[in-house]
Amino acid sequence: MEPLEDIRIIAVEQYGAGPWGSMQLADLGADVIKIEDPNTGGDIGRYVPPYREGEDSLFYESFNRNKRSIALSLSDPADREIFDRLVADADVVYSNLRGDVPAKLSITYADLKHINPQIVCCNLSGYGGGSAAKRPGYDYMLQSAAGWMDITGEPDGPPTKSGLSLVDFSGGLVAAISMLAAVHAARRDGQGTDCDLSLFDTAISMLTYVGNWHLNEGFEPQRTRKSSHPSLVPFQAFETRDGWMTVGCAKEKFYTRLAEVVGDERLHEQRFSSFDQRIKHRTELLDILDEAFLQRTADEWVGLLEAAGVPVAKVKTVAEALEDPLVAERGLVFDTDHHRWGTIRNIATAPRAGRRLKSNRAAPTVDEHRGELLAELDITTSSRGA
Repeated sequence: MEPLEDIRIIAVEQYGAGPWGSMQLADLGADVIKIEDPNTGGDIGRYVPPYREGEDSLFYESFNRNKRSIALSLSDPADREIFDRLVADADVVYSNLRGDVPAKLSITYADLKHINPQIVCCNLSGYGGGSAAKRPGYDYMLQSAAGWMDITGEPDGPPTKSGLSLVDFSGGLVAAISMLAAVHAARRDGQGTDCDLSLFDTAISMLTYVGNWHLNEGFEPQRTRKSSHPSLVPFQAFETRDGWMTVGCAKEKFYTRLAEVVGDERLHEQRFSSFDQRIKHRTELLDILDEAFLQRTADEWVGLLEAAGVPVAKVKTVAEALEDPLVAERGLVFDTDHHRWGTIRNIATAPRAGRRLKSNRAAPTVDEHRGELLAELDITTSSRGA
């Protein structure tokens, strides 16, 4: 069996963060059944441009492989009966709806426990189910509200969002972990629960040491030049003759090795001999390194520094990153068959439990699995036909 083959998740999900979370578990073998609203054309992610034809988009494919789909309107009595039948044999009802919506749709634990006492009802919203439940939440807004954008970018530039939707993706991972923990507890205790998760919680929690420094010592984070670390020097991006690279000296031995490779005797002076000294003399040290790194190409420096055991990486484009031989070695790109495009190349999810799935299915079309799901429930007819 696959690691999560005995877990069934009923997913009332849409767009990015929610489907990303459930796909982590689908890629580990969980049976994820997408509930798509027939009145709105299904998951809105299907219609995200630019790479879209009809109800298919590469955006949607990025979040929904290895799932099954059935179109149900939770306000329609016949469809609701099917939904409840699915809940009876499921482990989780998972949603990523505005914080006040699960109660309106009657998909909380209080609403469903009479059907299945062990059901876990997990909702990932923007701001949780409390006083801000009605506030819509998207990654851009959360990166603003949690302080991320204020500390990202160059000191003299505007507040800057990450190049990826990191709050959404992190929120999806939080949801996946929470679902697994809640299912474990439900199977142990014989009783399910609600999981009130939010992107706001996720983003605030990821302030980690920066937030702790502020809470305990009044630290005020500032944007730093060239993405430099707030307390380690050198640990930042450096320009080379033909591009950029990042170098990080998180241990004294790494700085010693760096100084030997660069070969400038000034780097061995007392003023640069410890973490504290290098912070104190940050400007002088970085001036020396900036001048030195411009003398060679990024590939040359990466080769020299890697050979010496110094943490270093070339700043690559997305295309260059995907061409790294390690991507193939780690099985991070694979193909799925698709009804419209023939073959789609996919990027794998990161969680592993033993080997990866032997085979992967493309994201489902709207209502693709109605027939087989109704057959599993011993239902021969429905409001839209089997």
